[in-house]
Amino acid sequence: MDVRRAGERYPGGDREAGIESWHAFSFGPHYDPDNLRFGALIACNEERLAPGAGFDEHPHSHTEIVTWVAEGELTHRDSAGHETVVRAGDVQRLSAAGGVRHVERNAGDAPLTFVQMWLAPREPGGDPAYEIVRGIADSTPYAVPEAGAMLHVRRLAAGERTAVPDAAYVYLHVVRGAVGLDGTVLGPGDAARLTGTEGVAAAGADDGTEVLLWEMAGANGPRPAPPQ
Repeated sequence: MDVRRAGERYPGGDREAGIESWHAFSFGPHYDPDNLRFGALIACNEERLAPGAGFDEHPHSHTEIVTWVAEGELTHRDSAGHETVVRAGDVQRLSAAGGVRHVERNAGDAPLTFVQMWLAPREPGGDPAYEIVRGIADSTPYAVPEAGAMLHVRRLAAGERTAVPDAAYVYLHVVRGAVGLDGTVLGPGDAARLTGTEGVAAAGADDGTEVLLWEMAGANGPRPAPPQ
């Protein structure tokens, strides 16, 4: 188990423009050859957008982009014709495939916080695709077969335990609250990277704890994260 604390994330964004970003992996100008990916995961970004702030239209390719809103509302628009408002509890996925452009903004009047995770697909190319699942239920897995990955959302009360998936790679990110994992307590923004898990459990250390768990098959080989 490799624990990475929130304070170890790479800062990014543009605070004057109302954008605050915290990157768990090498991203943009922050390059660490030993921190390019974990399993299929090549980015796990915590994003905070002030009202009216956002990312103007920009391209992506060969990337599965999964977004989880923690608070506020995210407005999404892409070059394939999708325009959606993503709310807390929704899972959004944009398969960039051979190439797509999109815009992400906080069009509301309240702060927006979301976690965006990028995964490397097993095969490059193809046609872009978009999907949103509204109000995903606790412990309901969300499959990303293109990357050989499964997302689990777990909400825990203090003392409540949940099984960590047995997998080649598991990435656990704490959205809110705190969780105990193998004798270590992780707080908001902390993450754990686990390999070869078997019979591992996590326990809520606070009421209202929410964690994201990525269950992943073997890695696809080294690949740097694509540009933002």
